[in-house]
Amino acid sequence: MNVKLRRAYEPPTEDDGYRVLVDRLWPRGLSKAKAKIDLWLKEIAPSTELRQWFGHDPEKWTEFKKRYRAELKNNPAWAELQALARQKELTLVYAAKDQLHNEAMVLKQFLERGA
Repeated sequence: MNVKLRRAYEPPTEDDGYRVLVDRLWPRGLSKAKAKIDLWLKEIAPSTELRQWFGHDPEKWTEFKKRYRAELKNNPAWAELQALARQKELTLVYAAKDQLHNEAMVLKQFLERGA
């Protein structure tokens, strides 16, 4: 399984494969044409409550991953993302400035572990 991460504001590349936006909100100031997103899977994003609680605070990272995983267990979009990852080369696209502490990183880790 080959899953990559790319910030929405970085230009797409030829080797991105199938680009899936995993944010609940469309990235500010980014046109759909420029983003070149194949699928906007907003249902996979953390709940608004969890996202606001986390606020990309690295001190909350471990707890965020645990809570997000619990949300994914009952989320049909998780099964859809797993199926896509088995069929295609994926690039998970996200808007967060923090490239180490965001939902795309969590999704990549879970996909690679087969969780």
